[in-house]
This record gives sequence, structure tokens and C-alpha cells, in this order.
Amino acid sequence: MATDSFSDAIREFEHDGETYKMADLTVLEEEGLCDLEKLPVSIRILLESVLRNADGDQIDADSIRAAASWEPDVPDAEVPFTVSRVVLQDLTGVPAVVDLAALRSAADRKGVDPTVVEPEVPCDLVIDHSVQVDHFGTSDAYEKNVEIEYERNEERYRAIKWAQQAFDEFNVVPPGTGIVHQVNLEHLGRVVHEREVDGEQWLVPDTLVGTDSHTPMIGGIGVVGWGVGGIEAEAALLGQPINMSLPEVVGVRLSGELPEGATATDLVLHITEKLRQVGVVDKFVEFFGPGVAELSVADRATISNMAPEQGSTISMFPVDEKTLEYLELTGRDEDHIDLVREYLEAQGLFGKQDPEFTEVVDFDLSEVEPSLAGHKKPHARIPMGDLDEHFPTLLEEEGVLPSGAAESDGGLVAEQTPSLDEKVPVELEDGTEIEIGHGDILVSAITSCTNTSNPSVMVAAGLLARNAAEQGLEVPEYVKTSLAPGSRVVTEYLERAELLDDLEELGYHVVGYGCTTCIGNAGPLPEPVEAAIDEHDLWTTSVLSGNRNFEARIHPKIKANYLASPPLVVAYGLAGRMDIDLEEEPIGTNDEGEPVFLEDIWPDTEEVRQTIHESVSPDMFEEKYSSIYDGDERWESLDAPTGEVYDWDPESTYIREPPFFQDFPLEEPGVDNVEGARALLTLGDTVTTDHISPAGPFSEDLPAGQWLKERGVEPYEFNTYGSRRGNHEVMMRGTFANVRIKNELLDGKEGGYTVHHPTGEETTVFEASERYREEETPLIVMAGEELGTGSSRDWAAKGTDLLGIRATIGKSYERIYRDNLIGMGVLPLQFEAGEGWEELGLEGDEHYSIEGLEDGLEPNAVLTVTAEDDDGETTEFDVTAQVDTPMAVEYVENGGVLHLVLRKLLQEETQ
Repeated sequence: MATDSFSDAIREFEHDGETYKMADLTVLEEEGLCDLEKLPVSIRILLESVLRNADGDQIDADSIRAAASWEPDVPDAEVPFTVSRVVLQDLTGVPAVVDLAALRSAADRKGVDPTVVEPEVPCDLVIDHSVQVDHFGTSDAYEKNVEIEYERNEERYRAIKWAQQAFDEFNVVPPGTGIVHQVNLEHLGRVVHEREVDGEQWLVPDTLVGTDSHTPMIGGIGVVGWGVGGIEAEAALLGQPINMSLPEVVGVRLSGELPEGATATDLVLHITEKLRQVGVVDKFVEFFGPGVAELSVADRATISNMAPEQGSTISMFPVDEKTLEYLELTGRDEDHIDLVREYLEAQGLFGKQDPEFTEVVDFDLSEVEPSLAGHKKPHARIPMGDLDEHFPTLLEEEGVLPSGAAESDGGLVAEQTPSLDEKVPVELEDGTEIEIGHGDILVSAITSCTNTSNPSVMVAAGLLARNAAEQGLEVPEYVKTSLAPGSRVVTEYLERAELLDDLEELGYHVVGYGCTTCIGNAGPLPEPVEAAIDEHDLWTTSVLSGNRNFEARIHPKIKANYLASPPLVVAYGLAGRMDIDLEEEPIGTNDEGEPVFLEDIWPDTEEVRQTIHESVSPDMFEEKYSSIYDGDERWESLDAPTGEVYDWDPESTYIREPPFFQDFPLEEPGVDNVEGARALLTLGDTVTTDHISPAGPFSEDLPAGQWLKERGVEPYEFNTYGSRRGNHEVMMRGTFANVRIKNELLDGKEGGYTVHHPTGEETTVFEASERYREEETPLIVMAGEELGTGSSRDWAAKGTDLLGIRATIGKSYERIYRDNLIGMGVLPLQFEAGEGWEELGLEGDEHYSIEGLEDGLEPNAVLTVTAEDDDGETTEFDVTAQVDTPMAVEYVENGGVLHLVLRKLLQEETQ
């Protein structure tokens, strides 16, 4: 615990007859190190972690002083932050399990006790990202989807179940329970932990990192937590502090209250748009002001969930009376709630806060209006009344329709392309005939942790469905409807309010408890529909209550995707099309043939509140979470391996030992200059981790599909990239292979293709990388702004590494992708301001050298890149290594963070 210099800060705390130890922040204030009231809440929590974990080695007295030195003009200081727990979801969690298993295998091969590889902090893995919407619109859709989920993922689930028995403090929440963030908010989050450390009881603020970018949702109950890749999460699990530069903290002052008809989702979309404009990438965001008291904790959590879309690292609210009421509502123990209050009051962390911030942004809740976000960016807000103009204009901008189509029916761009008002007839497999066209909604999904954790919008959706059904409105047959609650509690209160039947009457049956549509698990569309989309270049749409709508994410055939509140998801599902102004145009006609408008079926705010009051209670949370780790009969009967070392199956196509730690040297490899590299890809702006990391389904003509077919796996058994994240052979073949990625080395062609420069031959990214590997040619990737924005996918970095890419060079980076590259030993380099590969006149076919590493790497080192074309002409430019801290440098020099951890463990055991 704390070093001798600050030993007085460790004191005893009495509560209800129990004696605990705590790291008392007020002692630091008494010693003149800081003024606590002026420090943002999040900084105080970081400071407590540093103070409590100071050991004189990795964390010393200087670390404490550095954390306490925060001020609005943030000093250049490094903070070693140690989290109290880690949360994983299964798509990113399975690779973590595989890596931990691989670390144990490596230790075993060196003759070291494999249990030296053991999580140092508690971990919960929630299986929620594997269920797909294969069946929908029927009462048995859930059971059928879960059955298929187990068939597809049985091998992965066995590996997870092995980890549960192999590692201490490693808990698994089985399939069919809920979405990781909602389970975290409703049950796992404690706000304050009671922990035993070396035989002593301690009180510890609840802090975490999670392998999903929406981990900051837990900030809705005042918990500091953010998303990291699996690589960084594994390091945290193994006791490594997260070394970070002191962040800027942006305060958002909320005032006013939401107007009638505006939902929490509308508020979130406004705030996301606003903070993207302000620019909060790599920053902490805290909300304060009189408007905070107007928001329920569920509303706060909805805002915090979309921190990645805002661009921030965290997005949190203070702990106040409403937080404690929420803890009570969700079934937390009364004594624990009292402990939370007393501990946080002792630390000055309870109730209204008004600290100093790097920047203050004012936001008036009363200005919020019904909105959606689209068509491919979650921060691109569109007022609901503008959609009828937005969509035709979008089609003109994309060249689908001729200029002027927004004012007229237009003509044909190509013979097979219909105008905006024309429909294409489609005959389904069962003989049903439908018609679809531009703007038609093919997927309408109530999904995602963003909204399903919030009773106000879920109840509103149910009430709207009831009102619509009473009017005789129906969802068009071509719309794929689904309801994926974030926890079983949602189903419980919808049933208690007698609203589930109303949703089901319109086709919104429960399809699963997990992250479905927003993660790309929307499931298939009918084959004739997909064929019609391709043949006629249709710009069909989806509407979902999720947080992500990037290109090709929802469904590879749907080109425009829109985020909306659950009641608006139902409303647009009923309308069946996106090019409609629901403020002025009817949503449909009733049984008498009269027009029905949105305002006719929109539920009253007071009715929503009353329904929640009557239907949501602590007993349902207590019941549903009482057996959270047990699972159903499928999970109980799953036969999983046992033992301390995983028994790798060389024939497996799901779980394979990765090459990272095989033939592992005990000596640090270090870094050196890069000579004669080639550019594997040159990319534009906002290339997301969806573009980089393998996600969603894939076909047999791609390298990953070819690898599986060679091993007897039929295309219908391919599953998704996400389900095969425990197999590096599949994942490296799918890296930079998204169907929408555009490699500027090629002329406008989309997909995972590139040029093998020595021959000029066009081929897949993976095949080119293999040829370069045989030729012993190092590789780089060049890009524009916001490289790696999006979800926290560790395979975006792992795949980059396995393809032989030594460095990436971009104009700017999303934090998680940048940190994951460092965690894999890949150098993230940044062009000088105003420069980029296009501005420098580079074609991408040059030979590249990176110099300045001959004496090692320093934090934020300026390196020189030389590009030489085939005529001997050279272009020289400087780049900055986006490696901010000495610890990050150490990761790169060791080939990655896990390599460093393993090297230290093995050296300690063999000395």
C-alpha cells in the first residue's frame, strides 16, 4: 500500500461494527498537495488508486504527487492507474482467454509452474455478443436463436468454461442473461468495494476497464471505467497498472429539463453531436449543474454509454441521492448502500460537485428535439422532421439518383436503378410477394445497452406499440423486427405492464438477450431481397436503438443505418421507410382508412412515468440476478476441459494457440530502424476498427473462408469473424478485409485488396502480406484522420501485427486503437500538422525507411521517414511516435505488453 512518505493517508474506517482500511484523500489536502474540491471527481478517483497502490516500485511518492498535480492547464505528468476489476464480453473476451491460456502454455514449456499466470484483480466475462437474429417475429424466436447460438459457439464456450475453473476470481455470466453493460450497471457495479488484501479489509472505489468501448456506461452511477482492447485488459488482469498521461477534463454544465416528447435517446444524440464538435478525444467528461438532478440514473447511463461516440475516454456523473435510489431499485443490499454513502462522504465524493475543469461546455436540456443519427456516423444527428429531405439528398450525393431527385421523381442513373418512388417486386421463398425500394426499412431493431437499460424509452416503445395496434397499424412484411432486451429484468417489467404482448403483436418478439443488431448480428435477410438489392443497387435502410451504425456494420447489404429511440424504432418500423417526415406525414392508416399520425400514438410522459412506477421494483432485479452465474441447462450440460493448462486441439477451427509466445526468448528484443518497408495499404480518413478488425459474416471467396473450406468447414458453418476470434488463422486473414474499406492504392475498389508492389499484381491484403513475409519485407500502413475510431477491438491491432506491419502512419488516432497497437509492439506514428501522405505527394508504391530508433525509443520521439520511388526520387518527412509514457515504450521494446508480463514472470521464476 502507500509508501512511507504518505503512510498517514492510510487510516481506519468504521462502519456498522466493521473496521476497514482506506486511502484517505483528505490527508493529501491537509499536506498541501491539492485542493480536493477543485479536482474533478474522476481525477480524485485516479488519485485514490495511486495513493492506495503505491509500493515504492512501480508506483512511488512521485506518482502520488503527479496525480495530485492536476489543474485545468493539465501538467505533463504520468499516472499509473490500477483498476479494481475488469469486465469482458465474449467476442473480445475469448481472445483474452486464449492469450491467458497461451501464457500458461508458454510458462509450462519453460518448466515454470503455469499458475504463475493468474488474474490479480477480479474479472467478469459476460457472454452477450454471439446471439444472432436468425429467427424473429415468432413466440419461439428466442429459443431457436439460443439453440443455434450454442451450436455455432459450443467450442468457444467450452474454452470460456475452462477459464472459469482454471483461474481464481474469473466469473462467467452465461448466454441468455443480458448485455454486458446493462448487467454491469444493474448488478456488477458496486460504486464501492469491500476487499480483503493481505488479510485486511479495505474500502476501494469501484473502477474498471472493459473490453468493449461502451464500458463508460458505468459512469452513470459515478464509477470510473472505460473501454480498452483485450490486450490492455489482459495486462490489467495480470496486475499491470495502466500508465496514462493526466487527462484534460471537460465539464458539461446541464441546465433546464427535457421537453414533452423528447426522450433520453434524443438527449444522447444531441450531446454526442455537441461533444464531437467541441472535440473531447482522449479527454474525460464530467456532467454537473442543475440539470443533473433532472435526469434519472438510467438517463445518465444512456448518456455515459455513448462516450466513444462523443469521443471521450469516460463520461460520468457524480454519485448523489438518485444514485443511491437506483442502487436500491436494482436490488443492492441496504447495508452496502449505506456504506457507499458514508465512504464517499468521507472522501468528499458524494453529492453535488463544482470543481474546476479544463473546459466547460453548456448544454440546455430544454433545446432537445426528437432526432435520429445517420446514415453511417453515430454523431451525425438529424432532426426527425428533416429525414424526408435528408434521404433523397443523400442518394444524390452518393450518385444513386440524379441531381434534383429530391425535388422530383428523377430519372434513372443506370437502367436497373429505380427512382426514389419506384419499387422492385420480390418473390420470397414461400411465394410471398413484396415490393422494396430506396429508403425502405429492412431492419427495425430495439437493441443495445444504450437504451434497453432505460425503462423510460422501453416502456414508451411498448405504449406506442399498444396505441398503434389499437389503431390497426401493422409493420410492413419486408421489415425484419426484433427486440433484444439488455437484461431479463426488461422482459419482466414489460410483461408486468402488459406491454410485451403489444410489442409482439407488431412483430417485436424477444430474439435474445445480448448485443444483436448494433454489433452486426442482425442475421440474414431473405436471399431474394439481398439479390434485389444487388441487382438494382438499392439503398435500403435500418433503424435501431443502438449506438453504432458504421458502414456495413448492421448488415453488409444495407447501406444507410439510423440510430433512434425505441419508440421511434417502432414508429419507423410501422412507416416502413426512412424518407418520411413523421411530424407532418401520416405513419399509416387505421381500420377505417383514416390517416394516423405519430402524435396520435405517441405516449404521454406522465403515462410512461406511472407505468414505470407500477411495473419496476427491486424484487425483479433480486430474482433475475440471484443465479447470474448459473446459466440454463445448456450451459450446465456443456462439457468443458479442466486443468491448469489448456489442451489445445490442433484440428480446431475456433480455438488455436496463437503464435505470440511460441519460441519465446527471455531477452528483450528491443526496437531498431525500419529499412526498405512497403505500404500494404494507403487509407483515407475515419477508417474504423470495423474496417480494420474482422467482424460480421464472410464468404468462401475470401482468404478466411478459403482457409476454413480447406479444413472441411462448409460456408453455412462459417459463423462470423467475431465468433472465431480465438483463431488467429481466420482473424489475420480477415484484417483490413471489410467489404467497405477503400485502399487508395487501388482505383475506387472496395474490400480487402491491395497491390504487391514488386510485381504490380492486385491481390488480397492477406496474400500480399504473405508474399512480403517470404521476401522478408517489413510493412507499413498510411492513413488520414481518426485512424481506428470505433469499437475496442484488440484484433484490429493483433491482425495488424500478424500481417507483418511494423508501423502505422496517420494524421490522428482513436485512443484505444493506438494503445492496442502499442500493446502489440506496433509503432503508431503521426504525421506533422498539415501533412499527410496525400499532401506529401506520396503514391504508396515507394520504399520506406523509418530512422531514429537505432538508440532505442523515447516517449513521443520524433522520427524521420524517407520514401524513395522507383526513379530514386526521395521524400523525407518527420513523424511523432504516439507512445506517450515510459511504460508504453517498454511495451514496444518487448514486442507487446503481454510479452513484457510473461518475460518478467519467467525471469522471476528462473532466477
